[in-house]
Amino acid sequence: MEPFIQKYQQDVMGKLSGFDRLMIRGTQRALANVAGMMTYLSYIGVLLKDFGGFVEQTSKRLKNASLAAAERLDRPIRYLPSSQTRKEDVARALAARDGIKEGLICVLTCVEPCMSYSVGGDRASKKLVLRPCLRKCLHLYHYWMDVDFGLMHGRIQTWFPFTIQVCLNGRSWLARQMDRRGLGYKRRENSFAWLEDVCATQRLMDKLLRMNWPKFLDRIARGVNPIQKEILCGYRTGYYWSVYESEWATDIMFRSSQALAKIYPTLVRGGIQAFSSPNVMRFLGKKLTGHFQGEVVSDYRQRLEGVRLKHSVKSNSIKMYDKQGSILRVETTINNPYEFQAYRPKEGDPGGACAWRYLRKGIADLHRRAEIADGCNQRYLEALASLHTEEPLRQLVGSVCRPGRWKGKRVRALRPWSADDEKLLAVISRGEFMIRGFRNRDLAPLLYSAGRRSVADTRRVSGQVTRKLRLLRAHGIIRKIAGTHRYTLTKKGRAITTAIIECQNLSLQQLNTLSA
Repeated sequence: MEPFIQKYQQDVMGKLSGFDRLMIRGTQRALANVAGMMTYLSYIGVLLKDFGGFVEQTSKRLKNASLAAAERLDRPIRYLPSSQTRKEDVARALAARDGIKEGLICVLTCVEPCMSYSVGGDRASKKLVLRPCLRKCLHLYHYWMDVDFGLMHGRIQTWFPFTIQVCLNGRSWLARQMDRRGLGYKRRENSFAWLEDVCATQRLMDKLLRMNWPKFLDRIARGVNPIQKEILCGYRTGYYWSVYESEWATDIMFRSSQALAKIYPTLVRGGIQAFSSPNVMRFLGKKLTGHFQGEVVSDYRQRLEGVRLKHSVKSNSIKMYDKQGSILRVETTINNPYEFQAYRPKEGDPGGACAWRYLRKGIADLHRRAEIADGCNQRYLEALASLHTEEPLRQLVGSVCRPGRWKGKRVRALRPWSADDEKLLAVISRGEFMIRGFRNRDLAPLLYSAGRRSVADTRRVSGQVTRKLRLLRAHGIIRKIAGTHRYTLTKKGRAITTAIIECQNLSLQQLNTLSA
C-alpha cells in the first residue's frame, strides 16, 4: 500500500482502512441440525406426529413477542408483499418522516426462503422422520437507530431454528465515535472525503475489532427474540455468532476529484488487461494450481458511485472503484473464510496447541479475518502502483538487462523475454510467495521437472536454483529475509515483474491502441 501512497503523495491526503459492511448470523447450533432438533423435541416431550401443531403455535408466540415492542412504542409494522423491496430505503424514509434519532424505527415483515424442517413418512422404516428442507416463512426485520452504529437491523425467521441476521456498518460507527471526540470530517454517504486527524481516526477504526461482540449481539438477540429461553426451556440456550459476509475497505483520499480522475482510467485499464488469474489469486493470498476447482473472474461495471472493477475467486472478491469523486476504494469481501487460514488451537480445545487451520466463520476469528482482508487490499494497491507508471518500460527494465556484480563476481544480464528468465520471473511472482517468501526448494520443482531424482540430481538442481537466486539478488529483484532461508521481491522487483507480465498479457492490437 505504501508504494501507491508514496507514488501519488502530492495528491493523496491519507488513507483509512476498516470494516465497511458486516453481516452477522446468529444460529442456535443445538437446533440447526436434525440430531439436535430431535434431542430438543425429546427433551420437551413433543412427538413427531404433533410437530406441525407445536411449531405453528411456537412461531405465533415468537411473532407476537417480537412485535410487542413496536406495538408498545406505536412504531409502524409494515408487511412487504415482495422480498425484492429495498427495506433499508423504507426504514430511512420512516426515520426521516418521524425524526427518529435513536431507538426503534419500524418492523418490516416479509415472506422469504429459509432452512427449516418438515416431518414425513419413511418408506423403509415405516416411521415418521424429521428432515431439513428449504421452505418459506415470515421474517421480521427490526430497524432501529443504534447509539453506536446508527441505522442497523436485525432479522429473525419465525420458524425453527429461529436464525437471526444482524447487518451493521463500520463507517457509521466511526462517524459517531469521531463526533464524541470532536474530530472533524467530511462525510459523503458511506465514506469520508476529508479527515481532520487521519492517524487518530485510524486508531479509532481499529477499536472496532476490540469490541465485546458477543455481549453486543446477545443484546440484539434478546430484542428480536424475547422468548428464546422460554421456548428452549433451558435446553442449551444461546446463539452462536458467525460472520456471514464482511467487507473490508481501504479508502485512499485524494485532494480533488480531478487528481483521481487523471489516473483512474489507467488503473481500470491496467487492472483488466494485466491482472490475470494468477495475479488475482495472489491478491487474495492464494495460488493457482492444477487442483484448483472454481472460477477466477474479472469484470467492470458502471455504477452510480463510478466505474467498479471486480475480481472474484469463488465466492470471495476484491474490487476497486472511485467513490464520491475523490476517494479510491479497494475492498475485499469474504463470504467463504474456509479459503484462508488462522493460527489457532482446535475447535473446542482453547488451551491446545496452535497450528495453521482453516479460518472460521465465528466472530472469534474476526481479528484474523480483518488482517487477511487488509493484506489483500495492500497487495492490490502495490500492484496498482506498479501498473501506472510514467517511467518508460525500457528505462524501468534496462538496469537489469546489463551485466552486474555480486560480491565482486560478474553476473550476466537478465533476459526478461527469453523462455528461461521469463519463467523465473513468473515463478517468483506467484501468489503463495507473496506473504511468506520462497526458498530454494520451493522454486526447484517449479523451474525443473518434479519427478523422482537421485541425490546427485537433487544437488545439481539445487545449485542451479542457487545461481538463479544470486542473479536476482545481484540485480536487486529479490532480497533475503533476515534470519531465514527465504527470499522476497523488492519494491523494484515487484515493479519490474508486474510491468513485464503486463506487457506479456497485451495483444498487438491492444499495444497499438495504447500507443495511439
